[in-house]
Amino acid sequence: MDLYALRVFAAVAAEKSFSRAARRLLRTQPAVSLALRRLEEQLGQTLIDRSARQVALTDAGRTALDYARRFDNLGRDLENALAELRDRSAGRLTIGANESTTLYLLRPIERFRRLYPKVKVEVRRSLSSKIPAELLDGNLELGVTSYEPASDGLTSTVIYNDSLAFVVSPRHRLAGRRSVSIAELGMETFIAHNVTSPYKDVVLAAFQRHKVALNTDIEMPTIETIRRLVQADEGVAFIPRMCVQQELEQRTLREVRVKEIQVERKIRLVHPLPARRTLSHAARAFLEVVKANP
Repeated sequence: MDLYALRVFAAVAAEKSFSRAARRLLRTQPAVSLALRRLEEQLGQTLIDRSARQVALTDAGRTALDYARRFDNLGRDLENALAELRDRSAGRLTIGANESTTLYLLRPIERFRRLYPKVKVEVRRSLSSKIPAELLDGNLELGVTSYEPASDGLTSTVIYNDSLAFVVSPRHRLAGRRSVSIAELGMETFIAHNVTSPYKDVVLAAFQRHKVALNTDIEMPTIETIRRLVQADEGVAFIPRMCVQQELEQRTLREVRVKEIQVERKIRLVHPLPARRTLSHAARAFLEVVKANP
């Protein structure tokens, strides 16, 4: 469908004159007549009764005019929507994160929403190991990981510096201690997260290096269930400090420093490089918010 020809037709119908329509559109009268003739050929219908003294629409012309006005309105809506996207006052933002890294997005999202309340924000639960591929494939715009992606097509910004916390129940025998050695943990029951993580590997390597048994008799799928079992004194765990910050403040969990295991955890906001894929206005605005408030 030739949208320009529809606009010409609507102008002729409104002005009831080919010459006035031509002046309104800043076109010559022959150009207006040609555009209208092509539209009629395309539709297979006569839109204007040329036998009348002044411009008169046929039945097909009246129907076409209704749709021409709808197309014109849709065109304006499109222009307005694109303008809103450019102004970052509308749009959609899709971010991938796993269960624990979602927590690090809460404050940036709060700041972003205050600045751009009309932008819809969707955080999709994704396996951390899958996020780089989803970004490169275009399924996500931004992703949150606790490691630096190896792909050449991605870059990242550190948005939070966290660490692993060794936590126990307030009733646990170590709850009153400020620190312990790894050798004292050989008889403990560890509640493990059954998701692959580079930090899980760091803990395993530390126990192996010090020849201490790591008894992971319980494995759970979420941080929430691990936290609750530790609070119930069913075992101990290494958990990202951000995920237990509130419980530590409320003293429903205790953190004990393990001398041989001090693991920093850098949380990164990952996105494709410009040469690989262009980010939306909303994604670029979110990056700016994060970089302005590290």
